[in-house]
Amino acid sequence: MTTFNKLSPAEVERLYYLSEELAESIQAIQKVLRHGYESRNPDLENGPTNREHLEEELGQTMLAIALITAAQDLNENDMLIHGERKAKVLHKWMHHQPFELLDDLKD
Repeated sequence: MTTFNKLSPAEVERLYYLSEELAESIQAIQKVLRHGYESRNPDLENGPTNREHLEEELGQTMLAIALITAAQDLNENDMLIHGERKAKVLHKWMHHQPFELLDDLKD
């Protein structure tokens, strides 16, 4: 069955998974920004800190990206090249980051 976007059901599923994990990562980032890394959900007495929750969500996002690149929906090398290009100009917009962090990414 051909759909209007010419994506297979497997491609759609991987993109849905990626978008879900990206949204959950964004939500976890917002909690860190509002309450700090070491804050916890007050409704979960022994729940994870916001840092731990963000690490979990970003790890799941990384898995979604790995699935997409393993299936060759996107080219991992091309994504790395785009990241390296961004690292070369990112210092223009970053005000509080030591340049050494970006130097390792530019090479």
